[in-house]
Amino acid sequence: MNFGKSRQWSVIGRHLNSRVSSRNIFDLASRSTPVFSKRGHLAWVSLGVFLLGGGIIYNQIPSENQTSFMTRVHCNALDEDRRIKLKEEVTDSSSMRLRMEQYVKNLQKKIVAELEALDGKSFKVDTWKRKEGGDGVSCVLQEGNVFEKAGVLVSVVYGQLPQAAVEQMKSRHKEINPAHGPFPFFAAGISIVLHPHNPMAPTIHLNYRYFEITNEDGTPKVWWFGGGSDLTPSYLFEEDAIHFHKTLKNACDKHDLDYYPRFKKWCDEYFFIKHRQEARGVGGIFFDDLDDKSPDELFRFAKECGDAFLSSYVPILIRRKDMPYNNYEKRWQQLRRGRYVEFNLIWDRGTKFGLQTPGARIESILASLPLTAAWMYDFKPEDNSREAKLLEILKTPKSWIS
Repeated sequence: MNFGKSRQWSVIGRHLNSRVSSRNIFDLASRSTPVFSKRGHLAWVSLGVFLLGGGIIYNQIPSENQTSFMTRVHCNALDEDRRIKLKEEVTDSSSMRLRMEQYVKNLQKKIVAELEALDGKSFKVDTWKRKEGGDGVSCVLQEGNVFEKAGVLVSVVYGQLPQAAVEQMKSRHKEINPAHGPFPFFAAGISIVLHPHNPMAPTIHLNYRYFEITNEDGTPKVWWFGGGSDLTPSYLFEEDAIHFHKTLKNACDKHDLDYYPRFKKWCDEYFFIKHRQEARGVGGIFFDDLDDKSPDELFRFAKECGDAFLSSYVPILIRRKDMPYNNYEKRWQQLRRGRYVEFNLIWDRGTKFGLQTPGARIESILASLPLTAAWMYDFKPEDNSREAKLLEILKTPKSWIS
Protein backbone atom coordinates (compact mmCIF):
# COMPACT_ATOMS: atom_id res chain seq x y z
CA MET A 1 0.00 0.00 0.00
CA ASN A 2 1.63 3.20 -1.15
CA PHE A 3 0.64 6.84 -0.92
CA GLY A 4 3.69 7.77 -2.96
CA LYS A 5 4.23 10.61 -5.39
CA SER A 6 3.04 8.49 -8.30
CA ARG A 7 -0.48 8.84 -6.98
CA GLN A 8 -2.40 11.91 -7.97
CA TRP A 9 -3.96 13.64 -5.02
CA SER A 10 -6.84 16.02 -5.27
CA VAL A 11 -6.89 18.09 -2.11
CA ILE A 12 -9.36 20.64 -0.97
CA GLY A 13 -6.85 23.15 0.24
CA ARG A 14 -6.95 25.40 3.21
CA HIS A 15 -7.93 28.30 1.02
CA LEU A 16 -11.49 26.96 0.86
CA ASN A 17 -12.32 28.12 4.33
CA SER A 18 -9.25 30.05 5.36
CA ARG A 19 -11.19 33.23 5.97
CA VAL A 20 -13.75 33.49 8.71
CA SER A 21 -16.45 35.87 7.54
CA SER A 22 -18.65 37.69 9.99
CA ARG A 23 -22.01 36.14 9.28
CA ASN A 24 -21.79 33.10 7.10
CA ILE A 25 -18.76 31.00 7.92
CA PHE A 26 -19.09 27.60 9.52
CA ASP A 27 -22.80 27.91 10.18
CA LEU A 28 -23.48 24.25 10.55
CA ALA A 29 -27.11 25.19 10.85
CA SER A 30 -27.20 26.47 7.32
CA ARG A 31 -29.47 23.94 5.68
CA SER A 32 -31.50 26.81 4.34
CA THR A 33 -34.36 24.78 2.90
CA PRO A 34 -36.72 22.53 4.81
CA VAL A 35 -37.11 19.00 3.55
CA PHE A 36 -39.86 16.55 4.28
CA SER A 37 -39.76 13.25 6.07
CA LYS A 38 -41.47 10.08 4.98
CA ARG A 39 -44.22 10.96 7.41
CA GLY A 40 -45.03 14.13 5.51
CA HIS A 41 -43.78 16.21 8.40
CA LEU A 42 -41.42 19.10 7.87
CA ALA A 43 -38.05 17.60 8.71
CA TRP A 44 -34.95 19.58 9.55
CA VAL A 45 -32.22 17.12 8.79
CA SER A 46 -28.51 16.47 9.03
CA LEU A 47 -26.11 19.14 10.19
CA GLY A 48 -28.77 21.71 11.05
CA VAL A 49 -31.56 23.87 9.88
CA PHE A 50 -31.05 27.35 11.22
CA LEU A 51 -29.73 29.85 8.72
CA LEU A 52 -27.17 32.19 10.19
CA GLY A 53 -28.32 35.79 9.91
CA GLY A 54 -31.38 34.94 7.84
CA GLY A 55 -34.63 33.00 7.80
CA ILE A 56 -34.78 29.32 7.04
CA ILE A 57 -38.01 29.67 5.14
CA TYR A 58 -37.09 33.06 3.74
CA ASN A 59 -34.35 31.50 1.66
CA GLN A 60 -36.83 29.10 0.09
CA ILE A 61 -38.72 32.00 -1.49
CA PRO A 62 -37.62 33.14 -4.98
CA SER A 63 -35.40 36.19 -4.63
CA GLU A 64 -37.79 38.56 -6.40
CA ASN A 65 -40.46 37.77 -3.80
CA GLN A 66 -38.30 37.82 -0.69
CA THR A 67 -38.72 41.47 0.26
CA SER A 68 -42.49 41.50 -0.05
CA PHE A 69 -42.69 38.18 1.77
CA MET A 70 -40.70 39.33 4.76
CA THR A 71 -42.53 42.63 5.10
CA ARG A 72 -45.69 40.60 5.73
CA VAL A 73 -44.15 38.64 8.61
CA HIS A 74 -45.81 39.29 11.93
CA CYS A 75 -45.69 36.90 14.82
CA ASN A 76 -47.36 37.61 18.15
CA ALA A 77 -45.06 34.98 19.64
CA LEU A 78 -42.12 37.20 18.73
CA ASP A 79 -43.70 40.25 20.35
CA GLU A 80 -44.58 38.29 23.47
CA ASP A 81 -41.12 36.73 23.74
CA ARG A 82 -39.45 40.12 23.37
CA ARG A 83 -41.66 41.56 26.10
CA ILE A 84 -40.91 38.71 28.49
CA LYS A 85 -37.15 38.84 27.92
CA LEU A 86 -37.15 42.56 28.66
CA LYS A 87 -39.14 42.31 31.89
CA GLU A 88 -38.89 38.79 33.28
CA GLU A 89 -36.54 35.90 33.82
CA VAL A 90 -37.03 32.71 31.83
CA THR A 91 -38.43 30.03 34.14
CA ASP A 92 -39.89 26.53 33.88
CA SER A 93 -43.28 28.13 33.27
CA SER A 94 -42.03 30.21 30.32
CA SER A 95 -42.80 29.22 26.75
CA MET A 96 -40.82 26.36 25.20
CA ARG A 97 -39.44 28.89 22.73
CA LEU A 98 -37.74 30.88 25.47
CA ARG A 99 -36.61 27.83 27.40
CA MET A 100 -35.01 26.23 24.35
CA GLU A 101 -33.32 29.48 23.37
CA GLN A 102 -31.90 29.93 26.86
CA TYR A 103 -30.75 26.31 27.01
CA VAL A 104 -28.86 26.19 23.70
CA LYS A 105 -27.14 29.51 24.37
CA ASN A 106 -25.99 28.39 27.80
CA LEU A 107 -24.87 25.03 26.42
CA GLN A 108 -22.89 26.79 23.70
CA LYS A 109 -20.99 28.86 26.27
CA LYS A 110 -20.18 25.77 28.31
CA ILE A 111 -18.96 23.76 25.33
CA VAL A 112 -16.90 26.59 23.86
CA ALA A 113 -15.17 27.18 27.21
CA GLU A 114 -14.29 23.48 27.48
CA LEU A 115 -12.99 23.27 23.90
CA GLU A 116 -10.92 26.44 24.28
CA ALA A 117 -9.30 24.96 27.39
CA LEU A 118 -8.41 21.84 25.41
CA ASP A 119 -7.15 23.67 22.32
CA GLY A 120 -5.41 26.63 23.90
CA LYS A 121 -6.79 28.94 21.24
CA SER A 122 -9.90 31.11 21.46
CA PHE A 123 -12.95 30.84 19.23
CA LYS A 124 -13.95 33.79 17.13
CA VAL A 125 -17.34 34.83 18.51
CA ASP A 126 -19.80 36.46 16.13
CA THR A 127 -23.15 37.59 17.52
CA TRP A 128 -25.89 38.67 15.16
CA LYS A 129 -29.49 39.82 15.20
CA ARG A 130 -32.11 39.28 12.56
CA LYS A 131 -34.42 42.24 12.02
CA GLU A 132 -37.36 40.00 11.12
CA GLY A 133 -36.99 38.23 14.44
CA GLY A 134 -34.34 36.15 16.09
CA ASP A 135 -30.63 36.18 16.76
CA GLY A 136 -27.69 33.89 17.19
CA VAL A 137 -24.07 33.35 18.14
CA SER A 138 -21.50 31.71 15.86
CA CYS A 139 -18.31 30.49 17.55
CA VAL A 140 -15.60 29.39 15.12
CA LEU A 141 -12.06 28.09 15.56
CA GLN A 142 -9.81 27.30 12.60
CA GLU A 143 -6.23 26.00 12.53
CA GLY A 144 -6.01 25.67 16.28
CA ASN A 145 -3.66 23.48 18.23
CA VAL A 146 -6.06 20.55 18.50
CA PHE A 147 -8.77 21.41 15.99
CA GLU A 148 -8.21 21.95 12.31
CA LYS A 149 -11.74 23.31 12.12
CA ALA A 150 -14.41 23.63 14.81
CA GLY A 151 -17.75 25.37 15.05
CA VAL A 152 -20.32 25.69 17.82
CA LEU A 153 -23.32 27.67 16.61
CA VAL A 154 -26.70 28.72 17.93
CA SER A 155 -29.56 30.19 15.90
CA VAL A 156 -32.99 31.45 16.89
CA VAL A 157 -35.36 32.28 14.04
CA TYR A 158 -38.93 33.60 13.77
CA GLY A 159 -40.73 33.71 10.42
CA GLN A 160 -43.64 32.36 8.38
CA LEU A 161 -44.06 29.07 6.55
CA PRO A 162 -44.56 29.34 2.78
CA GLN A 163 -47.51 27.64 1.15
CA ALA A 164 -45.44 24.71 -0.16
CA ALA A 165 -44.33 23.76 3.33
CA VAL A 166 -47.86 24.02 4.68
CA GLU A 167 -49.20 21.75 1.91
CA GLN A 168 -46.65 19.08 2.81
CA MET A 169 -47.36 19.29 6.53
CA LYS A 170 -51.14 19.01 6.34
CA SER A 171 -50.99 15.23 5.72
CA ARG A 172 -49.64 14.68 9.23
CA HIS A 173 -51.14 17.66 11.03
CA LYS A 174 -54.83 17.87 10.23
CA GLU A 175 -55.09 21.02 12.33
CA ILE A 176 -53.08 22.88 9.69
CA ASN A 177 -55.40 24.13 6.97
CA PRO A 178 -53.49 25.85 4.14
CA ALA A 179 -56.48 28.12 3.56
CA HIS A 180 -56.00 29.55 7.05
CA GLY A 181 -52.38 30.60 6.55
CA PRO A 182 -49.89 32.17 6.71
CA PHE A 183 -48.47 30.28 9.68
CA PRO A 184 -45.87 31.88 11.96
CA PHE A 185 -43.06 29.54 12.99
CA PHE A 186 -40.19 29.46 15.46
CA ALA A 187 -36.97 27.43 15.28
CA ALA A 188 -34.04 27.28 17.69
CA GLY A 189 -31.09 24.95 17.95
CA ILE A 190 -27.42 24.29 18.46
CA SER A 191 -25.08 22.77 15.85
CA ILE A 192 -21.54 21.48 16.33
CA VAL A 193 -18.91 19.95 14.04
CA LEU A 194 -15.35 19.36 15.24
CA HIS A 195 -12.52 18.22 12.93
CA PRO A 196 -9.31 17.54 14.93
CA HIS A 197 -5.83 17.65 13.40
CA ASN A 198 -4.77 14.24 14.69
CA PRO A 199 -6.05 11.35 12.51
CA MET A 200 -6.40 9.23 15.65
CA ALA A 201 -9.01 11.66 17.00
CA PRO A 202 -12.48 11.35 15.42
CA THR A 203 -14.69 14.03 13.93
CA ILE A 204 -17.95 14.62 15.75
CA HIS A 205 -21.24 16.19 14.70
CA LEU A 206 -24.13 17.30 16.90
CA ASN A 207 -27.41 19.09 16.31
CA TYR A 208 -30.41 19.55 18.60
CA ARG A 209 -33.37 21.72 17.66
CA TYR A 210 -36.94 22.71 18.45
CA PHE A 211 -39.53 23.76 15.87
CA GLU A 212 -42.94 25.28 16.48
CA ILE A 213 -45.84 26.66 14.46
CA THR A 214 -47.72 29.22 16.50
CA ASN A 215 -51.30 30.35 16.71
CA GLU A 216 -52.16 34.02 16.32
CA ASP A 217 -52.01 34.48 20.08
CA GLY A 218 -48.50 33.01 20.24
CA THR A 219 -49.46 29.61 21.67
CA PRO A 220 -48.12 26.48 19.94
CA LYS A 221 -50.24 24.94 17.19
CA VAL A 222 -47.71 22.27 16.16
CA TRP A 223 -44.29 21.52 17.64
CA TRP A 224 -41.52 18.92 17.62
CA PHE A 225 -37.90 18.23 18.55
CA GLY A 226 -35.12 16.83 16.37
CA GLY A 227 -31.41 16.18 16.45
CA GLY A 228 -28.69 13.71 17.22
CA SER A 229 -24.95 13.18 17.44
CA ASP A 230 -22.60 10.90 15.49
CA LEU A 231 -18.91 9.99 15.48
CA THR A 232 -16.66 9.71 12.41
CA PRO A 233 -13.22 8.18 13.08
CA SER A 234 -10.40 7.74 10.58
CA TYR A 235 -8.85 5.07 12.79
CA LEU A 236 -11.16 2.90 14.83
CA PHE A 237 -10.60 2.39 18.53
CA GLU A 238 -13.45 0.17 19.61
CA GLU A 239 -13.34 1.46 23.17
CA ASP A 240 -14.04 4.94 21.81
CA ALA A 241 -17.09 3.81 19.86
CA ILE A 242 -18.35 1.86 22.87
CA HIS A 243 -17.89 4.86 25.17
CA PHE A 244 -19.64 7.20 22.72
CA HIS A 245 -22.64 4.90 22.20
CA LYS A 246 -22.90 4.00 25.88
CA THR A 247 -23.05 7.68 26.82
CA LEU A 248 -25.82 8.31 24.30
CA LYS A 249 -27.71 5.19 25.37
CA ASN A 250 -27.57 6.28 29.01
CA ALA A 251 -29.06 9.63 28.04
CA CYS A 252 -31.81 7.96 26.00
CA ASP A 253 -32.63 5.29 28.57
CA LYS A 254 -33.47 7.88 31.20
CA HIS A 255 -36.45 8.88 29.09
CA ASP A 256 -37.48 5.90 26.96
CA LEU A 257 -35.83 2.48 26.61
CA ASP A 258 -36.95 2.36 22.99
CA TYR A 259 -35.19 5.59 22.04
CA TYR A 260 -31.60 4.39 21.72
CA PRO A 261 -32.19 1.34 19.47
CA ARG A 262 -34.71 3.29 17.42
CA PHE A 263 -32.56 6.38 16.98
CA LYS A 264 -29.32 4.41 16.46
CA LYS A 265 -30.96 2.56 13.57
CA TRP A 266 -32.20 5.84 12.12
CA CYS A 267 -28.69 7.29 12.38
CA ASP A 268 -27.10 4.27 10.68
CA GLU A 269 -29.59 4.49 7.83
CA TYR A 270 -29.36 8.25 7.35
CA PHE A 271 -25.57 8.72 7.46
CA PHE A 272 -24.91 6.09 4.78
CA ILE A 273 -22.91 6.85 1.62
CA LYS A 274 -24.94 4.87 -0.88
CA HIS A 275 -22.58 5.05 -3.85
CA ARG A 276 -19.75 3.74 -1.65
CA GLN A 277 -22.00 1.31 0.24
CA GLU A 278 -20.47 2.37 3.51
CA ALA A 279 -21.46 4.45 6.51
CA ARG A 280 -19.96 7.89 7.09
CA GLY A 281 -18.82 6.85 10.55
CA VAL A 282 -19.68 4.62 13.50
CA GLY A 283 -23.03 6.29 14.05
CA GLY A 284 -24.74 7.55 17.16
CA ILE A 285 -28.35 8.70 17.34
CA PHE A 286 -30.58 10.67 14.97
CA PHE A 287 -34.25 11.62 15.33
CA ASP A 288 -36.74 14.08 13.90
CA ASP A 289 -40.44 14.95 14.13
CA LEU A 290 -40.30 13.87 17.76
CA ASP A 291 -43.58 14.70 19.52
CA ASP A 292 -44.50 11.37 21.11
CA LYS A 293 -44.42 12.75 24.66
CA SER A 294 -45.27 16.07 26.26
CA PRO A 295 -43.17 19.12 25.31
CA ASP A 296 -41.69 19.24 28.82
CA GLU A 297 -40.69 15.57 28.71
CA LEU A 298 -39.04 15.91 25.31
CA PHE A 299 -37.32 19.13 26.32
CA ARG A 300 -35.78 17.24 29.23
CA PHE A 301 -34.72 14.51 26.78
CA ALA A 302 -33.15 17.02 24.37
CA LYS A 303 -31.28 18.63 27.26
CA GLU A 304 -30.09 15.23 28.47
CA CYS A 305 -28.63 14.53 25.03
CA GLY A 306 -27.10 17.99 24.68
CA ASP A 307 -25.57 17.82 28.14
CA ALA A 308 -24.05 14.43 27.26
CA PHE A 309 -21.95 15.92 24.45
CA LEU A 310 -18.84 16.76 26.47
CA SER A 311 -18.82 13.48 28.38
CA SER A 312 -19.37 11.52 25.15
CA TYR A 313 -16.51 13.15 23.24
CA VAL A 314 -13.94 14.92 25.42
CA PRO A 315 -12.52 11.75 27.04
CA ILE A 316 -12.00 10.33 23.54
CA LEU A 317 -10.34 13.51 22.34
CA ILE A 318 -8.02 13.66 25.34
CA ARG A 319 -6.92 10.08 24.71
CA ARG A 320 -6.23 10.63 21.00
CA LYS A 321 -5.25 14.26 20.36
CA ASP A 322 -1.55 13.82 21.19
CA MET A 323 -1.00 10.33 19.82
CA PRO A 324 1.88 9.97 17.35
CA TYR A 325 1.02 9.53 13.68
CA ASN A 326 2.87 9.45 10.38
CA ASN A 327 2.28 10.92 6.93
CA TYR A 328 0.51 7.80 5.70
CA GLU A 329 -2.00 7.99 8.55
CA LYS A 330 -2.58 11.67 7.92
CA ARG A 331 -3.26 10.98 4.25
CA TRP A 332 -5.72 8.24 5.18
CA GLN A 333 -7.52 10.80 7.32
CA GLN A 334 -7.77 13.03 4.25
CA LEU A 335 -9.33 10.16 2.27
CA ARG A 336 -11.88 9.59 5.01
CA ARG A 337 -12.67 13.28 5.05
CA GLY A 338 -13.21 13.00 1.33
CA ARG A 339 -15.97 10.53 2.15
CA TYR A 340 -17.38 13.05 4.61
CA VAL A 341 -17.50 15.61 1.79
CA GLU A 342 -19.15 13.10 -0.57
CA PHE A 343 -21.93 12.37 1.88
CA ASN A 344 -22.65 16.03 2.59
CA LEU A 345 -22.65 17.10 -1.06
CA ILE A 346 -24.37 14.09 -2.60
CA TRP A 347 -26.68 12.52 -0.03
CA ASP A 348 -27.36 15.04 2.70
CA ARG A 349 -30.88 16.26 1.99
CA GLY A 350 -30.37 19.61 3.62
CA THR A 351 -27.27 20.36 1.55
CA LYS A 352 -28.86 19.34 -1.74
CA PHE A 353 -31.99 21.37 -1.22
CA GLY A 354 -30.00 24.32 0.07
CA LEU A 355 -27.79 24.41 -3.02
CA GLN A 356 -30.90 24.47 -5.21
CA THR A 357 -32.47 27.35 -3.31
CA PRO A 358 -32.52 30.79 -4.97
CA GLY A 359 -30.55 33.28 -2.91
CA ALA A 360 -29.12 30.66 -0.56
CA ARG A 361 -25.94 31.40 1.39
CA ILE A 362 -23.53 28.98 -0.28
CA GLU A 363 -20.67 29.61 2.16
CA SER A 364 -22.96 28.69 5.03
CA ILE A 365 -24.32 25.60 3.32
CA LEU A 366 -20.80 24.29 2.65
CA ALA A 367 -19.40 25.26 6.03
CA SER A 368 -19.79 21.74 7.42
CA LEU A 369 -17.03 20.52 5.11
CA PRO A 370 -13.59 19.84 6.62
CA LEU A 371 -10.80 22.30 6.00
CA THR A 372 -8.85 19.67 4.01
CA ALA A 373 -9.82 16.45 2.23
CA ALA A 374 -8.43 14.21 -0.50
CA TRP A 375 -9.33 11.64 -3.16
CA MET A 376 -7.12 8.90 -4.58
CA TYR A 377 -8.01 6.86 -7.64
CA ASP A 378 -9.10 3.29 -6.88
CA PHE A 379 -7.39 3.17 -3.49
CA LYS A 380 -7.75 -0.13 -1.64
CA PRO A 381 -6.17 -0.66 1.78
CA GLU A 382 -4.08 -3.75 2.45
CA ASP A 383 -5.91 -6.79 3.80
CA ASN A 384 -6.07 -6.95 7.60
CA SER A 385 -4.73 -3.41 7.94
CA ARG A 386 -6.33 -0.95 10.37
CA GLU A 387 -7.71 0.91 7.38
CA ALA A 388 -9.30 -2.25 5.98
CA LYS A 389 -10.80 -3.13 9.37
CA LEU A 390 -12.43 0.30 9.57
CA LEU A 391 -13.98 -0.21 6.15
CA GLU A 392 -15.38 -3.58 7.23
CA ILE A 393 -17.19 -1.88 10.09
CA LEU A 394 -18.45 0.92 7.85
CA LYS A 395 -19.81 -1.56 5.31
CA THR A 396 -21.92 -3.27 7.97
CA PRO A 397 -22.85 -1.02 10.92
CA LYS A 398 -22.68 -2.99 14.15
CA SER A 399 -24.09 -2.86 17.63
CA TRP A 400 -21.51 -1.32 19.94
CA ILE A 401 -23.21 -2.11 23.21
CA SER A 402 -25.50 -4.89 24.37
